[in-house]
Amino acid sequence: MIPKRWWETRAFALAAVLLSAVPLLWPAVPPLTDLPGHLGRFRVMLDGDAAPLAAWYRFRWMLVGNLGVDLAVRVLAPWTGLLPAVKAVVIATVMLTVAGTLWIAREVHGRVTPWTIAALSLAYNYAFHFGFVNYVLAMALALNAFALWLWLGRLERYRLRALLFVPIALAIWLAHIVGWGMLGLFVLGAELRDWKRLPLRLLPLVPPALLILLWRDGTGAGLTGPFFVWSTKIGWLVSVVRDRWQLLDLVSVAVLVSLLYQGWRDPDTGLAPRLHRGFLLVLAAFVLLPFMLFNSAYADMRLVPYLFLLGLLALEAKPGMTERRRATIAGIALAFFLVRIAGTTASLALYDADWRQRLAALDHIPRGARLVSFVGERCGQPWKHQRLNHLPGLALAERRAFSNDQWRLADGSPLAVHAPAAMAGFDSDPSQMVLAEPCALEPGFLTLEESLETLPRAAFDYVWLIHSPAINARRFAGMTRIWASGGDALYRIDHKRLSPGPSPH
Repeated sequence: MIPKRWWETRAFALAAVLLSAVPLLWPAVPPLTDLPGHLGRFRVMLDGDAAPLAAWYRFRWMLVGNLGVDLAVRVLAPWTGLLPAVKAVVIATVMLTVAGTLWIAREVHGRVTPWTIAALSLAYNYAFHFGFVNYVLAMALALNAFALWLWLGRLERYRLRALLFVPIALAIWLAHIVGWGMLGLFVLGAELRDWKRLPLRLLPLVPPALLILLWRDGTGAGLTGPFFVWSTKIGWLVSVVRDRWQLLDLVSVAVLVSLLYQGWRDPDTGLAPRLHRGFLLVLAAFVLLPFMLFNSAYADMRLVPYLFLLGLLALEAKPGMTERRRATIAGIALAFFLVRIAGTTASLALYDADWRQRLAALDHIPRGARLVSFVGERCGQPWKHQRLNHLPGLALAERRAFSNDQWRLADGSPLAVHAPAAMAGFDSDPSQMVLAEPCALEPGFLTLEESLETLPRAAFDYVWLIHSPAINARRFAGMTRIWASGGDALYRIDHKRLSPGPSPH
């Protein structure tokens, strides 16, 4: 009997799961683009109808397929506080993604394959860095649920599987609807060979489809499209692990593609049919999905990391492959995983330092203040995102101040913004995002000058500028600057002298 190779041991699996958490240990708040906005919503959720937030927001639980982290935080936060609860859930999401990937490999191949090691790096993907926390949590749950499905199938515990997967499918749907859809594709790929029994076996996954009818009960399907924008789709493939350093990220994509190509072309490498079929189904979904689905942006982009993950998991060494070649591939994959973890750790630490410097403004914002924020944006997105678009959400989360960064998602979110009419136009996303000058690529964004010119000052108490473009100081007449750091500044609106006056500078 061949002894276990190092990458097939339980010690390696445990070490990989623990190592995956390292990039998130230092930051107090995981520096993910949309996460501060979610934190603001969680604060409203935890405060209920208490003042001062009840004057501007309402949180009412509703049956929507987008509640994964909301539910987890609702349980944890009373014991840990809001920020530690969110950090714990985000760390658990990454660790569950790695654990689920390893478990699937063991169920399909009987062991962890060399290519699986490279797939572990996909836990930190572009959707994760964007802060799509409900979605990535749902995908972490879906990967583990799929592994459980395979395990119960291997034991021929079909009745137990059917009973368990009714509530499991419902739970993943509640976390995020796309996670449930992806679980369905994974299972369909695994069971497609036995097509006669396929409908019966898939039946436990169907009940959440009824919830969609209750959710979308005539309130409108929401904005959907555009379809088949190939340049954008190719961009998503290239951006699968996009983070900070473009060269590192592009080389990483090249490594992933090389491993896949080598596996597909190598006569000593095979493809596990159950995962290969799943890969093809997810690929088809990626091609068919539009950018925007039911008002949810980046619908097609979110699938890409798990497309790569399935492709790598499907690869398996045939008996003819030498031990030396297996060890070489495993060594390359491990080096790749370690480099990605090190790079992500450094990147998140740098984002965290930037956030801490900017968030010093919160010390000067009174509890319950009516705050309007303007975050400087560039025309088009550079490779390294600023991750500042929803930073004002932390004023809502930490100071219980009004923040104009919350999303209006109608039936897509339990949070409703019911700010006074005087705040109209500056009460929700994307009013917080401003440009230095008009940009055809961002037609919905105003310039900072336009925003300050049309701002209903009487409706707000403070103006927070983050990464602000340069502007004539006269625009701040009637305000007093009370804090500044680099390109950021906090102004108090002097309601007793709103007419134009001398510059506070």
